[in-house]
Amino acid sequence: MAMRLAVLIGAALLAGCATTRPADVRVAFDAGGVTSARASGIADRATGRRVTADDPVRIASISKLVVALGVMRMVEAGQLDLDADVSEILGWRVRNPAFPDAPVTLRQLLSHRSGLIDPEEYRVPLGERLADVIARPALWDAQHRSGSYFRYANVAFPVIASVMEKAGGERFDTLMQRLVLAPLKLDACFNWSTCSDAKIARHVVLYRASGEVALDDLGGRRPECPVIAVQGCDLAGYRLGENGALFSPQGGLRASMRDLAEIGAMLLRNDGSFLKPESIAALERVAWGFDGSNGDTTGGFYCQYGLALTTMPTARAGCDDDLFGDGRTRIGHAGEAYGLRSGLWIDRAAGTGVAFFATATPPVSKGRSAFSVEEERLAKAK
Repeated sequence: MAMRLAVLIGAALLAGCATTRPADVRVAFDAGGVTSARASGIADRATGRRVTADDPVRIASISKLVVALGVMRMVEAGQLDLDADVSEILGWRVRNPAFPDAPVTLRQLLSHRSGLIDPEEYRVPLGERLADVIARPALWDAQHRSGSYFRYANVAFPVIASVMEKAGGERFDTLMQRLVLAPLKLDACFNWSTCSDAKIARHVVLYRASGEVALDDLGGRRPECPVIAVQGCDLAGYRLGENGALFSPQGGLRASMRDLAEIGAMLLRNDGSFLKPESIAALERVAWGFDGSNGDTTGGFYCQYGLALTTMPTARAGCDDDLFGDGRTRIGHAGEAYGLRSGLWIDRAAGTGVAFFATATPPVSKGRSAFSVEEERLAKAK
């Protein structure tokens, strides 16, 4: 009887969790900054704290765009070349075994044309080497030479982070703080590493649609270890360039929607104060466009991609990427992980943009486009 009662109580609690209103935040902006902001739902169910536009959340793959900003800062400083063989910088071989003579470049990695294929688990714990993971033949597309085919690959960004570390002589998290986050005056961070205690105290817990905690149930405190570690968390002995996966460059940036709005406003201003206009143009320029057979569009979600920047919509059969439903061109990036959907999109012609996220979204959520119902709602809200 006691066991049955415990089961019933547990089921009731889970049901209650599942009905807790998910958090969603939407911030609109122009070149001058934020023009409107709205937030609803719960940031932390344990305390009942309501979400605000200033609360940091794991923004998922929008992180890739922010990493690309760091890459371009290093290109401008003469530390990196987008078209150089990354193996020469790393000191370990990055090659598709099926095409051993074809170099892999940052341009290819940033535009998902390197030939890499995501493994089931692309996180690499402290103490292990990314080189050992990248050397596996199963991680490479044996049918297509580097540069010839688009396949979205999260694992490309740990390689990029490793390249940045070797060229910059600094660990990825602090390098991104110096190159991007501090110059833009953002209290943001990869894996909570460089955020202030005050910012961390405002963290958003990520919940799944079922109500269970997915990630970042921090209790208002900095995590004991900012990286995945199997044995201990001694980062003092880490060798630069050995494991760019440590701080999750593919999706681990924690930032608020006001923070993302500042990034979007900088892109809209394009005044040379952070990056030269030609560098921003290089990010935005479509490096790959779907022609019917030259890439995996993920069900019409990706059809035009630059350097960690998506362009949409695409008027072509097989493409279903009109998130806003109005046919207007936007550039930016989407994010999806741990029950979260997010987006940072700018309309350069109108001089406006939007940053948003929603937690506890169903994994099968599908709107009228290839995007989810939640993304379509937040993209178009006034």
